[in-house]
Amino acid sequence: MIPVILSGGVGSRLWPLSREHYPKQCLPLTDKEFSLLQNTVKRTNSLDVADPIIVCNEDHRFLIAQQLQNLGVAKSSIILEPVGRNTAPAIALAALEAQYRNQDEALLLVLPADHVIRDVHAFEAAILHAAEFAKEDKLVTFGVTPTRPETGYGYIRSGENNDVAEFVEKPDLATAQTYLDSGRYLWNSGMFLFNAKTYLEELKSFRGDIFESVCAAFKQRNQDIDFVRVDEKSFSECPEDSIDFAVMEPTRKAKVVPYSGDWSDIGAWDALYDYSDKDESGNVLIGDVMSEGAKNSFVRSESRLVAVVGVDNLVVVETADAVLIMNKDQSQDVKKIVKRIHAEGREEHMFHTTVHRPWGSYQTVDLGDRHQVKRIMVKPGEKLSVQMHHHRAEHWVVVSGTAKVQNGDKEILLTENESTYIPVGVVHALENPGKIPLELVEVQSGSYLGEDDIVRFSDRYGR
Repeated sequence: MIPVILSGGVGSRLWPLSREHYPKQCLPLTDKEFSLLQNTVKRTNSLDVADPIIVCNEDHRFLIAQQLQNLGVAKSSIILEPVGRNTAPAIALAALEAQYRNQDEALLLVLPADHVIRDVHAFEAAILHAAEFAKEDKLVTFGVTPTRPETGYGYIRSGENNDVAEFVEKPDLATAQTYLDSGRYLWNSGMFLFNAKTYLEELKSFRGDIFESVCAAFKQRNQDIDFVRVDEKSFSECPEDSIDFAVMEPTRKAKVVPYSGDWSDIGAWDALYDYSDKDESGNVLIGDVMSEGAKNSFVRSESRLVAVVGVDNLVVVETADAVLIMNKDQSQDVKKIVKRIHAEGREEHMFHTTVHRPWGSYQTVDLGDRHQVKRIMVKPGEKLSVQMHHHRAEHWVVVSGTAKVQNGDKEILLTENESTYIPVGVVHALENPGKIPLELVEVQSGSYLGEDDIVRFSDRYGR
């Protein structure tokens, strides 16, 4: 069995915590130690599984690779989608990768990276049940036993012998109540189990256009460090469709296996509130938070003290550069704010003030018209690209650790409280040759301070 983790989304309804370059699946939303993605991978550890296949986008590749390494997962296949084309093409890439590994008959356990499942034993039981059907060339989807008349999920009506009688789109509240009362409907979880060969055969039968485009893209597969790249042009021409519409609805091989444990896709702040442990006033308080008379609210602080007094049914989320305050019942409308931020040319929907890179991270401390101050952390043994800038000069001051610096034709070592100045147009590089993290302050000055003013001459990360 091969875990296939779909990690292509950005989770904009969980802004300001979830950003385009640091999406919700990479955040520790329900766990202080592990992200949603990491918990999804950990959930398969007790099963007899092969190395996982992760399907994600280009922007998240180093972040996801680092999170897998932190789990001790060293041999995963991380497939990069050049563009998002929904789940049917993404799963097809994973199936072709399984064939490339000579694991054509292996069962693919397809799991979205952002789901939360606490009842692991019930989940394992459902997987083992589904495996009996999948070994008979069936395409199995997992249906979650509903606990309320939910309007935010699609439903599956189950028939005899685990047959799928009907897929139903998200209903209104009255219809959802009738589904719950009937006992015949399950929430559509978006999790699947089947072998690679069967899925590709059914995709070819019902959506030959998707099959041909994905095969053409995968034919030019190449390995880039930890990542599997496919042809951008061919994949960009692939039609966009979900596995439900493309394969599961038209196929005669569909089966549904119920899962009765707790489950959530943590799609928005109200869902995270519902899933979290609450205090005696019905509050979820995370971080440096003080509450006086507040009730039924979700309050999360990331960087400073947040105080709430006498409020009810609110979501308050604070980060270093943005604060969200809203009625909990309007969680779906966060997307409207994100769209406005994007339309106005701002960047708060894309980055946090701390930006993660494969070599470490940097945090913007101050930003003006002609200057920018950053705190930079370089992990032991890592090195930034050899580069130069057309519009800015840089002054580096080491706070802790040791810096190996290329500054033009000179190579120097800097330690705590030592500095160097890099003029505009001078080729330079920064490396941490030590055993502890290197921390330094960078002061940029010039007419243009954008991250795209970088000319790279060499880069160990293939950027």
